[in-house]
Amino acid sequence: MENRNIMVNIRNVVTRLPELRFEEPLNWTIEEGQQWAVIGPNGAGKTLIADVMQRKFALKEGEVTFGYEGNVSDLVKSIAFKDIYSLADCRNSYYQQRWHSTETDDIPTIEEILSEHAGTEDFHKVLSLFGIEEFLPKKLLFLSSGELRKFLIVRTLLKRPHVLILDNPFIGLDAPSRGVLVEMLQQMTKLEGVQVILLLSNPDDIPEMITHVLPVKQRRCLPVCSREEFLRQTDLIADLFPSEGKTDPVRMAPLSLPVEQQKEPSTHTVTFRMEHVSIKYGSRTILKELDWEVKNGEKWALFGPNGAGKSTLLSLIYADNPQSYANTLYLFDRKRGSGESIWDIKKRIGYVSPEMHLFYMENVPTLNIVGSGFFDSIGLYRKCTEQQQKVALDWMHVFGIEELKDRSFLTLSSGEQRLALLARAFVKDPDLIILDEPLHGLDVSNKKKAAAIIEQFCARPGKTLIYVTHYPHELPASVDKHFRLVKHA
Repeated sequence: MENRNIMVNIRNVVTRLPELRFEEPLNWTIEEGQQWAVIGPNGAGKTLIADVMQRKFALKEGEVTFGYEGNVSDLVKSIAFKDIYSLADCRNSYYQQRWHSTETDDIPTIEEILSEHAGTEDFHKVLSLFGIEEFLPKKLLFLSSGELRKFLIVRTLLKRPHVLILDNPFIGLDAPSRGVLVEMLQQMTKLEGVQVILLLSNPDDIPEMITHVLPVKQRRCLPVCSREEFLRQTDLIADLFPSEGKTDPVRMAPLSLPVEQQKEPSTHTVTFRMEHVSIKYGSRTILKELDWEVKNGEKWALFGPNGAGKSTLLSLIYADNPQSYANTLYLFDRKRGSGESIWDIKKRIGYVSPEMHLFYMENVPTLNIVGSGFFDSIGLYRKCTEQQQKVALDWMHVFGIEELKDRSFLTLSSGEQRLALLARAFVKDPDLIILDEPLHGLDVSNKKKAAAIIEQFCARPGKTLIYVTHYPHELPASVDKHFRLVKHA
């Protein structure tokens, strides 16, 4: 049998803080040339393992050692979807600021951020391979969520780490970009000697370049196996994701939203209408002469490749983008700018998006995050009434996260955070629900649960749905209309 060098060795690790511990001491060995997938449901402990590897926690017992020379921060690089806000020191301001072009002078372009790597041997090869040369002149604020993901991966690879940890790397990428990512990881692992660790919540996301799988469930590591062995173990996969293939939206128990909180169906005719809408930032055309009408109760899918302007379009509807005043836009039968405030608009809309998730970094109890949906704020700046708290907790129960109500939002896994933000979108019983990649980062079981909740909510009269996804098979059955954006040069 071929002897390989041990590159990472996690041996008998017990973290000092009990809330960060696994059920048993953590042991994991990564040998030279191995490419790993750590897979399990939301909250299983995948991110915790990655943090232990990066020595982020003080240890009570055990050790983490490497077969490389150097600092762990240089040896091991990690990319998580929620880390993007740290690229520019803007945090929550980004979410509003990105639409106000006059406030972005101090935000760097992609070319400026990557300037330290310009002229290196890898620079143009990597940029060209991953297809980000076209947005080098763009400011960081104006990248779509998919473009941000590409950029983060390229930026990290240019630092030539020995171990690259990617947390759910395929979410937010359209089909061509997912293919490019798989190809890029394959080439990087072969040519550059980078060992990849993917943290995944879906067995279908395990690419062929993965050699080994570490299954994780309820903070317990299950026996390691090869990729082929794992995919053959249907019983193991069913144990990790018990509701796969079994959740029937039609048979799902009724939502626990109190009857007294359900509004009468809205009687408006047109939920929104855009007439010849055009959006530009400098010389860049995002939307051009766009016409779209959505009537009360309709269910629409919004499609388009990364960078086509989907987030910009939704920002017009949700009253975040000041360029809505320069265009002809009707919301709930009223022309935009005819006297209504943005809060009059927002109180009728439930919204969740990758951008909201990226920059919703509030260190407050998760119940407060869900309750902030009543006030359309990033963070809770007003106190919920007792009744509003009850409704927020009821919606947490619907999504299966009520036990997280007192946990800080920042301590949740990305999947648990997404469930909390979904609950936040529903608390005020909105007339229009805008779901931009709502199933991002969810495991198979939670995807089915969330899809069933969305379907049941939208079956009520007077509920209009806009659903954005790169995965047509995830569309609710009620969606019967489609609108597609094209990417402008």
